[in-house]
Amino acid sequence: MSALSNSLVINGQFLAGAPSEQIVPWWSFGKTVLAATALTLVRDGMLVLDEVLPAGPFTLRQLLRHEAGLADYGELADYHAAVARGDEPWSADEMLKRLDATRLRYQTGVGWGYSNVGYLYIRQLIEAVTGKALQSVIAQRVLRPLGVSNVRLVEAPADLHDVDMGSAAAYHPGWVYHGLLAGRVSDAALLLDRLFGTGLLPEALLVEMQTRRVLGGPLAGRPWVVAGYALGLMQGDVEGGLTLCGHTGCGPGSVIAVYRCVTDAGTVTCAVFGKDVSEGEVGAAMVASIRHALASVQHVVM
Repeated sequence: MSALSNSLVINGQFLAGAPSEQIVPWWSFGKTVLAATALTLVRDGMLVLDEVLPAGPFTLRQLLRHEAGLADYGELADYHAAVARGDEPWSADEMLKRLDATRLRYQTGVGWGYSNVGYLYIRQLIEAVTGKALQSVIAQRVLRPLGVSNVRLVEAPADLHDVDMGSAAAYHPGWVYHGLLAGRVSDAALLLDRLFGTGLLPEALLVEMQTRRVLGGPLAGRPWVVAGYALGLMQGDVEGGLTLCGHTGCGPGSVIAVYRCVTDAGTVTCAVFGKDVSEGEVGAAMVASIRHALASVQHVVM
């Protein structure tokens, strides 16, 4: 197995020796941070989950849960070729035009399709409602309240000078249109743990955030026996009756998996990062770490 970085938070505290200072791309774990940011705006009456948005015919909830009918730029062969060549990113408008993004791929609110475009629209909505750049809004509404300050939005290759990108050292973060966050592996675990444990969002919104759409399962090569998606959260069941809530993120050169598991005996949050490895390998390591930590807390074998 390739070397993996692993950080564990057990009942709100780092496991001794576990915090990782390695700065890495968070890839799609950033969707959880975007969702939390948007939900603070719902909390404050600046957005509504179930009103059709001006960019509609979809709602914020449908965007957050990938039910808006939107395509994903990952389906464009030209996108992957341009990234592989090291081209300068297209503008968001050019990407949307190439994708024919205004053409819905399925009936809004009925079907499901993972869409980075939906999270670009969430970014644009957050910036429009607040009148501020995304980095400022995330810092003000999520990072500082949760005490996770060493996280930043990377927008140009120079911003990646201290970020471990694996074999993708020449990657341009502008290809992540909803925004690429970079931070320590340990801060990813800490953020997810504190998101659900510190009162940033009222209980009713935390329930909404974790209400999933079941997508199926099991998935070949992945740990899930039931897979689902909630509001900016992947939520899946694994063997042994455990439900894990968080997000996997992958991009050129690396994978990160950040998940939280709650049992009667305790709570474990785990972040695992790997370079040039598969999602399945990182996911398996994450589940194994959570099982081991829970066994030590519960004094039972999962």
